[in-house]
Amino acid sequence: MVKAVFLDRDGVINANLERDGKPVAPTTMAEFKIFPDAAQAVRRLKDAGFLVVVVTNQPDVATGRTPKATMEAMHEEIRALMPIDDFEICLHTDADGCDCRKPKPGLLLRAAAKHGIDLKSSYMIGDRWRDVLAGQAAGCGATIRIDHGLVEDRPSTPDKTVKSLGEAADFVVRRGSSTSA
Repeated sequence: MVKAVFLDRDGVINANLERDGKPVAPTTMAEFKIFPDAAQAVRRLKDAGFLVVVVTNQPDVATGRTPKATMEAMHEEIRALMPIDDFEICLHTDADGCDCRKPKPGLLLRAAAKHGIDLKSSYMIGDRWRDVLAGQAAGCGATIRIDHGLVEDRPSTPDKTVKSLGEAADFVVRRGSSTSA
C-alpha cells in the first residue's frame, strides 16, 4: 500500500481571493498565484516517499464562473512547477448532492482505490473545514489545516494547524509514515 498526502488546491497551493469577505478560488489565470513555498514543499513530500494528490472542489466550472480550460491551465501550471501525481476534481455545487464534494470523502476514496493508497498512513492538508472533515471521513491518519486567519463558517478539529504548506510538509516529513498525533 502507498502512503499519500492529499492537498486541497485553493488556499494550499495557490492563494485564494476575497469576495464579500469570503475566500474564493481564482477564476482567471491573471488571478492565479502559486504560493512561493508550494513547489519546494511538494518536492519534500515526494522525496519522503509520498504520493501527492490534489483533491479540489471547483464548483465555479459548473456555474460558468471559471471556464474548464482555465481550470485545466491552472493545473498544468501546477504540474509544471511541482511533482503532483494526480488531480481529483469535483465540479459540483452543494445542491448537486454528489459524493465527491468535500466535506464528503469521495475524491480521497477515488484516489485511494485508483492508486492503492493506505489512508491510515496518509495525510489531508487543507485550509477549510471541508478539507479537514473530508480527510477524517476518508480515514486519513492525520488532517492538517493551514490557518490563513479566516473565520470559518463551521468548526473543524484538525490534528495539526499550521501557517503554510511548507510548515505542513515539515510536520509530515518529520512524522514519516507514522500518523499518530
